[in-house]
Amino acid sequence: MRSSFIPPPLTRNLRELCRYHTKLTYMASSEKNRGQNCLTVCNFKLDDVFSDVFGASASRILDQLLVLGHSNFDVAPLLHKCCKSTPEQVKAAIDGELSPAQAKKLTLVRQHMDYLYNLQDTLESTIIQFASPHQPQIDLLMTVPGIASQFTAVRILAEIGVDMSVFETSKQLCSWAGLAPQNNESANKKKTTRISRAGAFLKPLLIQCALGAVRSCAWLKDKYHALKKRRGHKKAIIAIARKLLTAIWHMIKKLEPYNHELYQTSDKPPVNRVLTPEQAFALLRKHGFPIAEPAA
Repeated sequence: MRSSFIPPPLTRNLRELCRYHTKLTYMASSEKNRGQNCLTVCNFKLDDVFSDVFGASASRILDQLLVLGHSNFDVAPLLHKCCKSTPEQVKAAIDGELSPAQAKKLTLVRQHMDYLYNLQDTLESTIIQFASPHQPQIDLLMTVPGIASQFTAVRILAEIGVDMSVFETSKQLCSWAGLAPQNNESANKKKTTRISRAGAFLKPLLIQCALGAVRSCAWLKDKYHALKKRRGHKKAIIAIARKLLTAIWHMIKKLEPYNHELYQTSDKPPVNRVLTPEQAFALLRKHGFPIAEPAA
């Protein structure tokens, strides 16, 4: 069951700024694709010899191509010492012709990318400045495996807020974030158990943290590989992301640092919780109690 969560004004402003930062990342990725299209049209195959077409070595080669307009130059001095491709391979990859129209388009694309990156840097410093009142919670999130930067902690905090009382249990938070299986059942037939589409901004961020956590935390790594054998990579990494979010709920609620046993803490319903008759019958059916039909 998902909760209708409305964050307080300060957290809501942080959420808007963080989502704007994410949108800028999408825009930069789109510009990268446009730049890659320019190179493909001109028969330049830099993606075959470089992992990042807009990295340090590739950018220096692109600068020379835009200045000279041809590939008749020595590429060896332009390559970084850690580059795995040889100068001969790079030379063969730029055996093409850069047309004036594509050169102009590529120049504009790179200028726009630089502008977006500068804007992101400025926005990131602004977000961290606005998040300073929540520094205690940010420091707690920094203890979670996979959360390597302060900005990542701020982005998570901007999405879920600092008041965990709006979520009765950690399960409700995971459902709100789109990390819980759906319960689409009709006529005793389960139609789907996939995770929902909720958490469009939070869920990808937690998955990135989970990918980092399985590399840095031995306990989570073992848990991931055990799940991967039975359910596959995608379901295993979603499970790790849910464990991290469950631990984060306990951490913020109790103001204590990360402990991998936090997710195992049973989420007991509130003592003063009132159930409707439909919820009470559903709870009994869940625990295996048959429900008799009322007499006519």
